[in-house]
Amino acid sequence: MNLSSPPLPTVAVIGAGSWGTALAALLASKGPVTLWCLEPEVAEGIQQNRRNPLYVADFLLPETLQAATDLRQVAASHRILIMVVPTQFTRRVLRSMAEVVRPETQFVFASKGVEVETLTLISDIHAEIFGAAALDRACFLSGPSFAREVLQGLPTAVAIAGQNAELVQQMQRLFHTPFFRTYGSSDVIGVELGGALKNVIALAAGLSDGLGFGNGARAALLTRGLVEIVRLGLCMGAMAETFSGLSGMGDLLLTATSTLSRNYTVGWRLGQGESLEQIQHGSREVAEGVKTTLGVRHLAAKKGVEMPIANAVYEILYENRNPRAVVNALMERDLKSE
Repeated sequence: MNLSSPPLPTVAVIGAGSWGTALAALLASKGPVTLWCLEPEVAEGIQQNRRNPLYVADFLLPETLQAATDLRQVAASHRILIMVVPTQFTRRVLRSMAEVVRPETQFVFASKGVEVETLTLISDIHAEIFGAAALDRACFLSGPSFAREVLQGLPTAVAIAGQNAELVQQMQRLFHTPFFRTYGSSDVIGVELGGALKNVIALAAGLSDGLGFGNGARAALLTRGLVEIVRLGLCMGAMAETFSGLSGMGDLLLTATSTLSRNYTVGWRLGQGESLEQIQHGSREVAEGVKTTLGVRHLAAKKGVEMPIANAVYEILYENRNPRAVVNALMERDLKSE
């Protein structure tokens, strides 16, 4: 496949948190990009000072990146929309855009999670609002990536999935730079689930480290956590090999082992004895795994899939159970084959 970059199409990024800002800056290195900002002060900071004052404020942003606050106007006037809105707000944002989005508009979704109220993935939400045929104009980006590292220009590789192979290749070219490499996939469900479920296991890994359980415990959590991810993924129609790739094992290794990971950090602080309320108080950044844990708990029960680690995280987050007691219960389960 030829990865030479054509002139950049008209692109807007919807969502100006850390990850949205990083992707907007990446794309703006190749041509003009509009970044939709929920907070007026973010748009003002970018327009006046080339910085996002609320997120990743220490990075200077390209001149080719313009900020805007009128969501409907941005949605109506761009051919490619990169959606970087937290999963629990994605449905609301898509609905507010639906009347003005042009029929040919293409979407790339770069958020990760399960909608708690409906137990659906972002691809399901998109299909509900725009129709099943619209999935031919949608891709889903996931993989081991941190906003700050992308803004620094450090080497990063991700997966882009979609059911339209031609569009997947187009989006690969759109995002490709000398430091940002993209791999195509047809497994939308697998790429979405890998990106969402690894956040739950990252919370568990942070908890383990916060409790001082050591490297062996974390390695066991990651290994058995991946088994749970694959188990649910196969039940929902994903391909097993996807979870060995960037949006599965790759993303899990990064998110569950680094202090740059919000999910790992929340877990670590829980292990240190802080409450979830204390951790979330005053925080602008969303640890998607907290809500995803709630969704996965109910989704696994609905599908009849055994996910003991995910359930343990749920009990700590939502039933206020003692983390050490929960871990002891995990270790005392009936012995079984791997």
